[in-house]
Amino acid sequence: MIEKPLSDLVRQGWSVVAYSVTDSSGETWHHNVLLTRQGQHRILTLRKKMLGEGVVASEMEV
Repeated sequence: MIEKPLSDLVRQGWSVVAYSVTDSSGETWHHNVLLTRQGQHRILTLRKKMLGEGVVASEMEV
């Protein structure tokens, strides 16, 4: 599991452009971060694990 996915991406040269939080039907909060680097864009979605400690991170190229 990635411990600090946003910090790792910023260290790689990605810049945060926008941030939003959505409520997924009252169960979990999804934190969405739009990142950019050299004309590329990526969305990083973070949410708390349903069971156990930690977060689940997913990335999407846009």
